[in-house]
Amino acid sequence: MISIRTTLLALVLGLSVTAAATAVAQAPRAAAAKPATAKATFGGGCFWCMEEAFDAVPGVISTTSGYMGGKTKNPTYEQVSSGRTGHVEVLQIEYDPKRVSYEKLLEAFWRNIDPTQPDGQFCDHGSQYRSAIFHHDDEQKRLAETSKAALLKNKPFKGGIVTETTKAAEFYPAEDYHQDYYQKNPVRYKFYKTGCGRAARLKQLWG
Repeated sequence: MISIRTTLLALVLGLSVTAAATAVAQAPRAAAAKPATAKATFGGGCFWCMEEAFDAVPGVISTTSGYMGGKTKNPTYEQVSSGRTGHVEVLQIEYDPKRVSYEKLLEAFWRNIDPTQPDGQFCDHGSQYRSAIFHHDDEQKRLAETSKAALLKNKPFKGGIVTETTKAAEFYPAEDYHQDYYQKNPVRYKFYKTGCGRAARLKQLWG
């Protein structure tokens, strides 16, 4: 059966209906559109721990440990860990906005950091471990500031909130051995996480 689309194409191009039908059949089909994804970037101290936390959030597609906010191009872990490059250890998240909102990611972020600790997180000290929200657009900035204001008003703990909100800068993925560290080295990771007192402090803060 000849479709209306084919008949119209024949009239526009001056082709016979049969020729138009052949042209339609041979035309390449448009590739299925990929689902739109978005990025979020958070600094919450050790990126190994942040990676474990966000990998468990439904709607998160992938997580990448890395560095952001410094002045050195293509920094190494050794350079960043010295505290002299200005970078922060961060986790960059690719997520599906249809499955998880940025607000939900912010909730997960707050619940996995100590927002009262300046220049560090838990046992890791230095500006490279400071907590930070790196917003990628004006909407993320608005939501981050709204979330922070709400936390200031309703926080379940004492102490000020020192977590910074700042515009996202160039992201540098960390070395391969840092990616999925909690999965690749579960024994060492558990030893570090327990020794650093992260879980105990989070329970103290959030209950």
